[in-house]
Amino acid sequence: MRIFPRSFGRVSVGLLILVTTLFTVPGQATAVPVGVPAPLGDPFYTHPIEQSSGVPGNVIRHRAVKVFADPLALFPMPVDAWQLIYRSTSATGAPNAVSGTLLVPRTPWSGGPRPLVGYAVGTHGLGDECAPSYRLRTGTENEIALIGRALLAGWAVVLTDYEGLGTPGRHTYAVGRSEGHAVLDAVRAAARIPGAGVSPTAPVGLFGYSQGGQATAFAAELAPSYAPELNIVGVATGGVPADLAEVARFNDGNAGFSLVLAAAAGHDAAYADVPFEEILDERGRAAVSRVREACTVELATIAPFGRIADFVTVPDPLPDPRWVARLAENSAGTRVPAAPVYLYHGTLDEVVPFAVGEELRSAWCARGAEVRWQPIPLAEHILGVSVGGPAALTWLGDRFADRPTTSNC
Repeated sequence: MRIFPRSFGRVSVGLLILVTTLFTVPGQATAVPVGVPAPLGDPFYTHPIEQSSGVPGNVIRHRAVKVFADPLALFPMPVDAWQLIYRSTSATGAPNAVSGTLLVPRTPWSGGPRPLVGYAVGTHGLGDECAPSYRLRTGTENEIALIGRALLAGWAVVLTDYEGLGTPGRHTYAVGRSEGHAVLDAVRAAARIPGAGVSPTAPVGLFGYSQGGQATAFAAELAPSYAPELNIVGVATGGVPADLAEVARFNDGNAGFSLVLAAAAGHDAAYADVPFEEILDERGRAAVSRVREACTVELATIAPFGRIADFVTVPDPLPDPRWVARLAENSAGTRVPAAPVYLYHGTLDEVVPFAVGEELRSAWCARGAEVRWQPIPLAEHILGVSVGGPAALTWLGDRFADRPTTSNC
């Protein structure tokens, strides 16, 4: 069911860039503080990694760093910060290594273990320089306002870069199973950083929007079987691309089409069995080559208003059983989340249709989940998180304070 005409999704490229600018900054336009090499030239990321070392969440290496709230590096954030590379699990169950960042306020915390937020960023792009661990060191992390809000509350925050973003290999963009594992294992790793003071029994809140919404939704669904020891008390997730096939159809011919190419490239990185490289035509190969190196602002300009049929040599790859199976695997709503959920979505979202959010709410409710559903009236994608994000963090604060929550299923 579509709640508004497809033509509404055909926003201008300028508006799409404004939407996606919330989530990343193009690396080429950013002044980098002296002494902060890009991931490709930083041995911390590139030095050989034994990916099968230890159990999921095991810290492979870590280092203390400074993080900044501005690209001129004038305002270091008053937190203790560590970059980490930790053991996680791919979408197919293979061991992998993922990078991330742990931020801990210097203000004391009383009344039990300091709460920990497992923060999943929205779309940053597929190039290594898009990694939030790098962006935090260069003062170019666009979600710093929401991250800072959590830190001001006194909570520790751990951010995953996701698989292949920063570390060697290709980013498995929009692959929910890989993202969910990365979020949960970042939370595990945070408690294993010496001197950070993060307790393995700390109350954990999961937070994410857009791609981060998919990641937190999957983390919540996978946690009961994958990370049952974590004390997850709440999941705040919004703008969730819960049905990837529907999101792809919606964006076919719309301004957000580049994200369809990015999601296809992400699945190609995760799975050997989906037909992708072999069905791209010359235009498709050129576009995907750019997509794989782009941060989000550049990504938005690669193929706006494109159509799947214009980039492939087959009539329509989406009905292919291999694509059907893998997209279904990475669509949320098939399991009960590990904790109460605050689920929000803009009613006029032009990137992830509102109907997809409604369907996720219905799927979780039908399975008996405790869901607080919050539509954001007249909000498109960027306004959805601008309004819904702070409210979602307030809701997480209530979970940390052990206040009762109510479901409106």
